[in-house]
Amino acid sequence: MSKGPAFSSISLGYFGSIAIVLAVGTISLMFLPSASPQDVQGDGRQLHQSGESTGAAHAPVKDAQSRPITAGGFVDGAPVVFTDITRAAGLDKFRHRSGTPEKSTILETPGSGVALLDYDNDGWLDIYLLNGSTFPALQGKEPAPRAMLFHNNHDGTFTDVTDKAGVANERWGFGVAVGDYDNDGWPDIYVSNFGKNRLYHNNHDGTFTDVAEKAGVTLGGWSTGATWGDYDRDGLLDLFVPGYVKFNVDNPPIAGKGGIPHGFCQFRGVSVMCGPRGLPGESDHLFHNNGDGTFTDVSLKAGVSDPRGYYGLSSVFVDVDDDGWLDLVVANDSVPKYLYRNKHDGTFEDVSYLSGFALNDEGREQASMGIAVGDYNRDGKVDFCVTNFSDDYNTLYRNDGDASFTDVSFSAGLANVTIPFLGWGTGFLDYDNDGLLDVFFANGHVYPGVDRQDWGTTWAQRPLLFRNGNGVKFEEVAPATGSGLAVVVSARGAAFGDLFNDGHIDVVMNVIDSTPVLLRNVVKNSNHWLTLKLTGGSKSPRDAIGAKVFVTTGAIRQRGDVFSGGSYASSSDPRLHFGLGTANAVDKVEILWPDGTTEEIKNPPIDRIVSFTEGKGIVEQ
Repeated sequence: MSKGPAFSSISLGYFGSIAIVLAVGTISLMFLPSASPQDVQGDGRQLHQSGESTGAAHAPVKDAQSRPITAGGFVDGAPVVFTDITRAAGLDKFRHRSGTPEKSTILETPGSGVALLDYDNDGWLDIYLLNGSTFPALQGKEPAPRAMLFHNNHDGTFTDVTDKAGVANERWGFGVAVGDYDNDGWPDIYVSNFGKNRLYHNNHDGTFTDVAEKAGVTLGGWSTGATWGDYDRDGLLDLFVPGYVKFNVDNPPIAGKGGIPHGFCQFRGVSVMCGPRGLPGESDHLFHNNGDGTFTDVSLKAGVSDPRGYYGLSSVFVDVDDDGWLDLVVANDSVPKYLYRNKHDGTFEDVSYLSGFALNDEGREQASMGIAVGDYNRDGKVDFCVTNFSDDYNTLYRNDGDASFTDVSFSAGLANVTIPFLGWGTGFLDYDNDGLLDVFFANGHVYPGVDRQDWGTTWAQRPLLFRNGNGVKFEEVAPATGSGLAVVVSARGAAFGDLFNDGHIDVVMNVIDSTPVLLRNVVKNSNHWLTLKLTGGSKSPRDAIGAKVFVTTGAIRQRGDVFSGGSYASSSDPRLHFGLGTANAVDKVEILWPDGTTEEIKNPPIDRIVSFTEGKGIVEQ
């Protein structure tokens, strides 16, 4: 099975290029216009090459009923893992919008994220769903679509509290990252938009105030999946915001217009929307928290400004090399990924290639959307799983130590199954509480026209869940007919957490141009669990972002990291959940706080949510 690139460019300096397009059994040459960084269209577009897929065309995979596997393959009588309770929970009141159904421009295709947060500190996760927008809304010709905040009613239902909370956004929203940036004990919300971003400060009374202008974090281009983290260990959360594409609403990149040739933007020989490749990318931004409600842009000084103009979609701060300092990971679309190693002096070293994370095992870039973070093989080191475009596989990167990674996707059993799917939101989660992290992928295509082709992929796609068998090999969990794993939607953002405080991890997916999907975990077994809610002390971020936890039961030691962002442009439950399998006790819990201190808990209670405050031990809620 070929896994080579769909096309590559042979550079001829700045005098032009030849794109070699590889299709099944054919090779064709397409001469592209000459362009240099200065030789661009009037709106700033560079005409190098366009497209989004970085994998080769694959033969269609279909189920027994001749349905593409992305919208089929359902198994009658299979065990039900998730049930779709969206309507019963009241979330169907929200409907996402993103441009027109035709998706003629790239702005309309990525969709939006979702956040799980306890905004009112009542001990139950609430749900914040970002919305997109439309071109008429941007021009003030129609009401803008609204984001929605849903309050958890503790009974399986949710209530829309957006108006009271003041978090409707009413801009073209893409990413959401949750963090307590002022250490007042209440979660704040950063929203990445096309246009100005928002920083919603939590007022402690069920309302929020947008302080982005005062804080200096509005930006104004096209921002995507941000992340909070205390990169300099001063006890205050800093903010990283990746940028995607420079996009001109008044002169959008469309083939046959504005100097872009007819037929320039194609996928498998079919005309599609243009980009991201061939378009100038937005810069990335790192904002240092000044401790007075304002931030300073230190992107250039820190070495994370992305001078190459890569197309960032998701990011996460996490300690990759276990030196006690947060490193930075960025998923980029159709170009190499970034891994920045923290140098402990306010700057980062770009080790993307040296680490093995920039490319896959073939040395090829991928069209990356989302990032899952977790120690799937229980070796004490944090690993990553990255979602990618269709005709390519989702990539599992095993951490070999010292910020060195190996692509083990094929040997782990994740690669072949995921090739027809186009992945977005993703996360490691122990859905069956057996003590091993499983992995979930939210899927959906960006080209509506794939439904008119016999390519084995579809616009709306079912999610994928892979069970971790032994820390080495994963196996797809059968999508039981009629269950949550058989929901066929065009999903984008995905967030993971225990929405019902029952010890099971649930999933919320934001679906482009549709209602969201709430998948309730209904697995029934006798496995035990432990969830930790951490509160940092005076020298750590209050919400403990950046903390690492190790849970030991007998010979088994699990790791969990508190982080903000990741997945695709989404934020998940900040509490750390550990499945314990059949173990009926936990020997110890080790907590490595963001400020460098370490604490240990002996024999904590299990099958419950335990709150732990730095320096004070277990706190009763």
